[in-house]
Amino acid sequence: MPVQKRKVSLTAAALIGALLFVVALSAQNPSFRPGQWRMAGQNLSNAWSEQTKHSMSTSKVNGLSTKRLLTSGDESAAPAVAADTALIEPHILIFDRSAPKTSVNVQVMPARRYDTFWNTGDEALARAALAPNFTDNTLPPGRPQGLTGPLGASKAMRAAMPDMSCDIEQMIVAGDRVVAHLRFRGHFTGRFKQVQGQGQAINFIATDIYRIADGRIVENWHIEDNLTLQHQLGLIIE
Repeated sequence: MPVQKRKVSLTAAALIGALLFVVALSAQNPSFRPGQWRMAGQNLSNAWSEQTKHSMSTSKVNGLSTKRLLTSGDESAAPAVAADTALIEPHILIFDRSAPKTSVNVQVMPARRYDTFWNTGDEALARAALAPNFTDNTLPPGRPQGLTGPLGASKAMRAAMPDMSCDIEQMIVAGDRVVAHLRFRGHFTGRFKQVQGQGQAINFIATDIYRIADGRIVENWHIEDNLTLQHQLGLIIE
């Protein structure tokens, strides 16, 4: 199957690289905070006073609470995100300030809907977020392709953790891609496969890369910290 060539801007590549750097560094050092980056001998903190190409600032985007916002370009007003109080919010939203506001809106909203589906289990959100031809490019063994896959996975997870929640720790928008760094929490009070939970706390991360087209997710590449999850579920005993 021929490989499709896609044009990726230097800004988009830099933004994706920045998120992957943060994810890797935070996994190695739990005390690391994105607002305390140190690169090229400079302390890149939230307290910057001079205008820089990449700046960390506090901003309020429509529908989002006041969060740290990493942006590219000048300090003009942030692109508006369609307000929807039912949707969970990214703690850090990263985007190219030169992108049209409507383009950012179109990318962010399906990602927030899908991530909120994982937070609540509301299947209507998944149906609204995923395109009819949705493809999971990292399909786990035994999971059906398309919309049926995540719907079944969510039910299985909630059977084990009825109080499961999903938090968007970081979200990055680059071209037709949205990357979401997620954290799942809950308590294993139900049953997973042949294991009955004893109420133990569950806390693990996942990273999803969504390709957006016409306001919906058409492709997804995802990876979960399954080793941590299996330890917490008691499926792996050291």
